[in-house]
Amino acid sequence: MSIEHPTLKGKRVALLVTDGFEQVELTSPKEALENAGAKADIIADQPGDVTGWHHTDPGDHFKVDNTFDKIQLDDYDAVVLPGGVVNADHIRMDDAAITFVQGAVGAGKPIAVICHGAWLLISAGVVKGKQITSFPSLKDDLKNAGADWRDEALVRDGNLISSRKPDDLPQFNEALVSALAA
Repeated sequence: MSIEHPTLKGKRVALLVTDGFEQVELTSPKEALENAGAKADIIADQPGDVTGWHHTDPGDHFKVDNTFDKIQLDDYDAVVLPGGVVNADHIRMDDAAITFVQGAVGAGKPIAVICHGAWLLISAGVVKGKQITSFPSLKDDLKNAGADWRDEALVRDGNLISSRKPDDLPQFNEALVSALAA
């Protein structure tokens, strides 16, 4: 799907993942961003490549552009946090990923999170008082962290863009591209 927007040429987006991310939750936003002219970098905990998943089955391998501990916040205009249970559980324990997300929130950069990706936001301590959605199994975690959880395909609260699952990707991608075009 091609999203019609002013060009995002010169914009750069960090897609933060580890092995076990929900593959379509990386590939779909990455494609939407690149089709709109942005550069979308895959950032991971280790150099080399990362493996996506199709729910519970291993998917494709993707080249890592940089690592959490080497990226600079000033190099990026936005952050995307794909889900996937394995990815989300692992990434939330990475201090460099947490620090990067905290910095991005503090700098007012758009943060787009889908599915289980919200676990990283909980660990970063940035959801209190925010309206957000996620995969339904994170509802209690988000509420306990002080968030106002909603069961909607897309929730925007300031620079925070959130969706529940792969079925919500069209709305998620549209909101992400729109936020960068603004």
